[in-house]
Amino acid sequence: MSAPATDLPLPARALAIGAHPDDVEFGCGATLAKWAAGGVAVMLLVLTDGSKGTWDVDADLAELVATRHREQLEAGATLGLAAVEFLDRPDGELGSGLAERALVCEAIRRLRPEVVLGHDPWKRYRLHPDHRHAGWLTLDGVIAARDHHYFPELLLPAHRPDRILLFEAQEVDHLEPVGRHLDTKIRALLCHRSQWPSTMRIDAGAPDREVQLEGFVGRVRGEAEEAGRAAGIGPAEGFKLLDKV
Repeated sequence: MSAPATDLPLPARALAIGAHPDDVEFGCGATLAKWAAGGVAVMLLVLTDGSKGTWDVDADLAELVATRHREQLEAGATLGLAAVEFLDRPDGELGSGLAERALVCEAIRRLRPEVVLGHDPWKRYRLHPDHRHAGWLTLDGVIAARDHHYFPELLLPAHRPDRILLFEAQEVDHLEPVGRHLDTKIRALLCHRSQWPSTMRIDAGAPDREVQLEGFVGRVRGEAEEAGRAAGIGPAEGFKLLDKV
């Protein structure tokens, strides 16, 4: 296998599509921060409402949705995103049918990104159905957006992105060096405090909270350093690049 390509030319506009609040930060947050700092208009579309993102059986789920919206907006501001939008499909119940595809197509035609980023739906043994469906919706939405006869009722001109970058990729063939923007990714991830106990293994009330925080930060740094090590480029985020869109 040939060495991964690195460093796309900066697009004018990019759209990242994630299944849940915090998914995009994990998958490509440092790349988005780098691009935003470089003047790219980076937009985020979150497909679900995050309403099942807690281990607390007594949680007020309406309040959890509101919390996850606030956290995502704070994380988006930390990354320097130009816009954050929510489709608010119920968490755990995302489908990839025509109705959902039309919504993603609408966002792509309206926002007109040159690069679209999303989950790799071909990732082997991916458990969470929302991640699988989010990946298919990203790809199917791009195809629908580029071809005029899909969803004419949207009354929006067709739009063909130049490239797709799939994060959490089964087969990485593109790396984005992220350097100092890894710190921004970590700050954005930590905005999602409702996810500290489950996703990040941080108990905010524990006596060893600082040790747990350091452990989480170390894991994120370690993954980025491992991604870039073989190419000798320092910390990086890895993707599958699709450039025949």
